[in-house]
Parts: sequence; C-alpha cells; structure tokens
Amino acid sequence: MDVHGTVAEGFEPVRDAFASNFELLGDRGAAVAVYRDGHRVVDLWGGTRDFDGAAGDAPWEHGTAQIVRSATKGVAAAVLLLLHQRGELDLDAPVGEYWPEYKAAGKERTLVRQLLSHRAGVPVLDRPLTPAEAADPDLGAAAVAAQAPVWEPGTDHGYHAQTYSWLTGELVRRVTGRTIGEWIADEIAGPAGAELWLGLPTAQQARVGRVGPVESPATAGALRTRPKRAVSEAYADPGSLTRRAFGAISPLPDENDPAYRAAALPASNGVATADGLARFYASLIGEVDGGRRLFTPQTVELARAEQSAGADRVLVVATRFGLGYMLHGSASPLLSPGSFGHPGRGGALAFADPGAGIAFGYVTNGFRKSVTADPRAQALVRAVRAALS
Repeated sequence: MDVHGTVAEGFEPVRDAFASNFELLGDRGAAVAVYRDGHRVVDLWGGTRDFDGAAGDAPWEHGTAQIVRSATKGVAAAVLLLLHQRGELDLDAPVGEYWPEYKAAGKERTLVRQLLSHRAGVPVLDRPLTPAEAADPDLGAAAVAAQAPVWEPGTDHGYHAQTYSWLTGELVRRVTGRTIGEWIADEIAGPAGAELWLGLPTAQQARVGRVGPVESPATAGALRTRPKRAVSEAYADPGSLTRRAFGAISPLPDENDPAYRAAALPASNGVATADGLARFYASLIGEVDGGRRLFTPQTVELARAEQSAGADRVLVVATRFGLGYMLHGSASPLLSPGSFGHPGRGGALAFADPGAGIAFGYVTNGFRKSVTADPRAQALVRAVRAALS
C-alpha cells in the first residue's frame, strides 16, 4: 500500500502504524492528521476513496472527506459550549427556559448540561423516525420534546446515540435563530479553517468517498477484539435500550445518499477530512498556525470535567463523559487521562489532549461494528503516544 503525505521528524511511528492498518487491519481508504502546539505534524492518506469501487479504483486524495458518524457529536458540543462562553446559554438552566415544549412528559427539570452529558434520559423514541422524518428538524424536535424519559433526568447516564441530534440542534436553533449546521459553518469551520460540514453543501458532494462495512480481519497478528457477552446480547435484543437508541432512526439511512449527507444530524452525519477534525480540535485548545483560538482555557476545563461515569445504560460498558465529549477510559482510550474528544461508530476518531498540545483526527471509508475503540484508530493513538515518548 502506498502511503502519501508527510510526518514531522519523530512522528515516523504514526506512518508505520497507518501503513500497517492497511496490511493487517483491513483499511480500504483512510487518512490521519495530527497537530502539535497548533502546527500540523502528521498528514497522511492512502487507499481508495470509494469503498465499493462504484467509481472504479479512484485513489484517496489529499482532501477526500467522509461521513464521520458520532465524531460529529464533538463538533456539536462545541457549539453549545461556545454559546455558554459568550454568555448566551446557561448550562445550569432548565432546557425548557429556551425550548418551552421540552417541559412535557416529566422533563421540566432537565438541565442543559444533562443534555450534553447523556443524562437527559431520552436516548430512545417510542416511535422511531424514518430517515426522511429524521432529516426534518421540526419533526425531530417535536418527537424528543414529547418523549417521556426512561429514567429520571440527571440520575443516570446512557448514550443518546441518535436523539442527541434533535436535542442539541433544536436548542441551538432556539437560542440563536440559526440551524446548528449554519452556526458551525459560520462560527467554527470558517474561523478555524477546518474542512468539516454539518449539512454538506452541493459543491462539496464530489469530495466525499463512499463508505461500506468491513469485518474484523482474520490475518495472523491482527488485533481482534470480541465484545463481552452482555454487550452482544444488548445489541441482539430488539427491546433493549441499546437497540432502541441506535434504532431511533429506522430503517438505517443510506450514508452514501447525497440527500442524507445534505441533512444536518449533529449526532451522526457530519462530513470531514481527517485534517478538518484535527484542526478543529487544535483550535479548541490553542491557536492554529497563528490563527484564532475557539475555547478559552476555562471552557476547555468545562469540556473535559467529568459529568458521567460508570455503567452506561445504552452502551452497557463503562463510559466517561464531560460536557459533550467522551473522556479517556477503558471503553474509549484516548492519548491520556486529560484527553477529550469523540469516536464515530465504525472507525472515525478525533480528540484533543491539552497537556500534550496534541489534536488528532482519523477518518476511514471501511466501517466496523465497533462503537468506541476501533483497533485501527487505537493503533494510531498508540503510535502518537510512542512518538511523544
């Protein structure tokens, strides 16, 4: 496999790990980028841009973008934290102060911070939305506003896999009058110079590669992980919170459909380059190439202050969340205990580590069943750690 791009001196282990992902771990097309202290030190890509070969064997190019699934949640969380930083949103206010309809069905005391930390108690919808309904922000907002919580808000946590879209999107719309996709374009992607979109513009559609499923490789020496029995049973049980949370949109949308990419679902359908994700996180923790910093140091601490920890009622395994961000732990290992970020189900990963001055982004067109700790992304994280040591 030909690996393209550059690495700064000392970061050669990342190139080696990236190449090994193709040789041993089944990557088809992928890219990884790393920033250190606001400067790019890793910029690599390889493979083919279209998983299924629909457009032939077109190579992955510099600037090829992909759907990043739940890695979008970290970008959406930044919107709410920036609104708080500007004094426009109180994290300790009831959601109903901004969105009166949300007070229904026992949710009148739900706080904004509980939406961000997966403590709102509404990870499921009693009636799942079709993909077309899910793309309608009015219908999605109405569905979660009417939904009764499955636990008392604030008393426990469970991953809001799909409902996070309408919880965050509608709150942003009520506070700002803009859609969350517009806000990201104007206030985050533009100022940071980051190639990421929520609601992909028509002009950018041709840059996005097609995605598809890959199985864990059987190659000797490959890293294979088997889910615990409780996790497997939760995903197999149609009545479990796990299946219902991931099935809040049913049937599953076609992620290669341009209409789906054009929708704005901040839980699941952001599109980004690896560099776009890494540059975004770099801009949260410092200036990038002398440009604008997005988060103040105080907001960085808010983002990574633990809000939820322990057994996750949806993911079943133990998870840790700050305000909208997954934190380093056994379910989602990042660079160090001080890291904050978000994986995307199937492979994508992006995070920042303020202590090391590192920002990381990885995207792929080969999606696995893993939700948090994809072995390809983890191999790259270990290589970054080795380079720093």
